[in-house]
Amino acid sequence: MKNRNQQEIAEITENEFSAPSVSSCSNAFCILEVNSLIQHKQMSESSCQLSAISDRSFVHANDWRLVTDYCSLITPSRLRATRHLPPATGHWSPATGLLALLLLAPLCHGQDIEPRRWSHLPIGANFGAAAYAYTTGDIYLEPELRIENAQFNLQTIAVKYIRSFELFGKSARVDLAQPYQIGHWSGLLNGVPAKVARDGFADTSLRFAMNLFGAPPLAGKEFAAYRAKADHETIVGAGLVLQLPTGQYFDDKLINLGNNRFAIRPQLGAVHNFGKWSGELTTQAWFFTDNDDFFNGKRLEQEPVGGVDAHLIYTFRPGLWLAGSFGYAGGGVTTVNGVESDNRQSNLGFGLGLGIPINRAIGVKLAYLGTRTQVKTGLDSDTFTCAVSVMF
Repeated sequence: MKNRNQQEIAEITENEFSAPSVSSCSNAFCILEVNSLIQHKQMSESSCQLSAISDRSFVHANDWRLVTDYCSLITPSRLRATRHLPPATGHWSPATGLLALLLLAPLCHGQDIEPRRWSHLPIGANFGAAAYAYTTGDIYLEPELRIENAQFNLQTIAVKYIRSFELFGKSARVDLAQPYQIGHWSGLLNGVPAKVARDGFADTSLRFAMNLFGAPPLAGKEFAAYRAKADHETIVGAGLVLQLPTGQYFDDKLINLGNNRFAIRPQLGAVHNFGKWSGELTTQAWFFTDNDDFFNGKRLEQEPVGGVDAHLIYTFRPGLWLAGSFGYAGGGVTTVNGVESDNRQSNLGFGLGLGIPINRAIGVKLAYLGTRTQVKTGLDSDTFTCAVSVMF
């Protein structure tokens, strides 16, 4: 029985640090802010130019949220093949173009495609984890911005702590995560090369989740015995994620470590286990407070984002599993100083995940996540992640 209990713990451990999830809306929402600023006619060109000068000095900054993290890699041939961009028309200035490029920071407020989010944990367990994610992608902007060959790559290093416990007769958990990011942006602004680099801490993420149906609060031998018999079961859970404005933020910069606002994300999910197979479905929504210090005193508002993701998981043996995932997220129209933008986002996400047990207390997770925008402005991205978790 002891060995069985340790096997169950190993199965849980390797999954308990979800890879930094890439939100298909992340950089897309930076693009939203680009369009908002362009439509906001009170933006002075002189202030834009001052920002451009200060950003070229590569002051530490960047932006995030755990899980995600965006990068962009556009080659001229790929750009022509995937999007037809007519010649730019209308008024354009180098300052406006630089603003657009600098706004392409990873504001990951979109798809969070994570399998096994509602795993049954033994109560009283502690998990520590670390993950590394590398993301590249293609950015699509309005043609009038005249930004070509935009390239972006982002590295994310994140740590996470999880504590499971019993609450009101139900199994519950609290997750605390902190990312650090290193990003590089480059491209041609009206034919002139420009580049920006950022590194530093991003916003802290806190999640609380409770299993409302199934997954009773158990520990030790009782937990192992229950999991051994649970060939067919349904688990329903609810969660709440809070992103705290703890990341580094400069009100005179467009690319920042933190968002300078709170993001609240309620979740509702269900998983059904049938033999070695599991089907999982999660719905969630992102709600944002206003950023009253957005770029030289402006006010940034953003409408909610809705998302849903589904997963099919096959468990070969305790701790060794393979998951296929698919999701959608949309919404998030932005407003700057009362001027609303026509920039609703629509994104599809898909991924594969592999869990590998190392020993009775350590597990590894390897994952790929791709996202594709369904509108003319947005982001196509590819993220590769490796995470290690330990139970203690």
